Amino acid sequence: MKLLAVALLLAMFAGFVVSHLMGEQGIWAWVSAFCEAATVGALADWFAVVALFRRPMGLPIPHTAILPRGKERLADGLAVFVRDQFLAPAALMDKLRVFDPASRLGEWLAKPEQARMLAQMARGWMLQALELLDEAAVRSAIQRFVVDRLRKWNAAATAGDVMALLTTDGRHQKLLDEVLLRLGEWLDQEQVKTRASALIVRYARREWPKLVGTVNWVKPIEEIGDSLADRMARAAIEELQDILKTPEHPIRLDYEAWLQRYIARLRDDPEMAVRVEELKQRAIEHPALQEYVQGLWGEIRDALRNDLAREESSMAAQMERSMQSLGQALSQDPSLRDALNQHMLQAADKLTTRLRASVTDHIASTVKSWDERHLVEQLELGVGRDLQYIRFNGTLVGGLIGLALHALSIWLSF
Repeated sequence: MKLLAVALLLAMFAGFVVSHLMGEQGIWAWVSAFCEAATVGALADWFAVVALFRRPMGLPIPHTAILPRGKERLADGLAVFVRDQFLAPAALMDKLRVFDPASRLGEWLAKPEQARMLAQMARGWMLQALELLDEAAVRSAIQRFVVDRLRKWNAAATAGDVMALLTTDGRHQKLLDEVLLRLGEWLDQEQVKTRASALIVRYARREWPKLVGTVNWVKPIEEIGDSLADRMARAAIEELQDILKTPEHPIRLDYEAWLQRYIARLRDDPEMAVRVEELKQRAIEHPALQEYVQGLWGEIRDALRNDLAREESSMAAQMERSMQSLGQALSQDPSLRDALNQHMLQAADKLTTRLRASVTDHIASTVKSWDERHLVEQLELGVGRDLQYIRFNGTLVGGLIGLALHALSIWLSF
């Protein structure tokens, strides 16, 4: 386009020369008027266009090379323009409200194919993340996290709370009932009675050997042991049955009082807290626990990897269902959409406020850092074609003005 503009200038100058050589009579007078004015217009616009980017013909003419010399001002002006016209918080918030991102997100997620695609993408990202993780660093981080949390854990108070929870709605009494039932069943077993009889006989022979020898003449000591063990078992079972049937039995009341005292000690007794803390610290430092914590990441990683590697991954399926449910909820629940839109607007407003200054500084510093030659080249590439059309228009308009002035001079001469 630049060559075409130069060619047009040379053509006008040639027309001017030819018309003068032809005597500027008749039609040649009109050609001369057109070409002369067109040449002036072309030269004037050439000067104006060139003066934007550099000094015409290298001459130190004032107010030329406007863009390179005004680079600092141009950079600041461009940065402020972008900030005020494109990053104005009020305008951006208005556009975001009209856009209604929550509704669009809901419509998009509610489509099964979109939710499936997003879930599969997430599955791939998670697999890649598992491969990129530093095994040693993750194991160390998990161990530090677990051990730190265990050290900070108030085990005594937690134990007290758990035991207090067990007393809600008489659960501790139900637990006692279950223990008493199992104990009664155990005492009623023949092998238990046989074992008890053997213990009685062995003890009697050790403590009262002469008495046992005398009794053996009347009745074998083993039969006496069996009878005594059976009677003791029946008596114990009867007592257990009595406890089970009597809500206000002394043993139940003693059990209730002991449990409440123990809960109170766990919660408030410093000595008990120290003892529980010492027990907890020994457990934390035990090699078995350390080994388990170190191997925890391996188990988690293998479980995740095995599931995510399958096309029909249960985690991916769950993510897909969750995203579809979210999409349907957003589509059907106006209050949820309004809440999400409000959160997005607040986040966007804060982000825009933070970015305005940084974007402005970035644009200004980037433009200021450009080499002047690079700046001129970029601007010429961007608007150079339109500037050449200005030269074309200047040539044409100048020629038409020349014709008009020539016509006016003829009219005034009559």
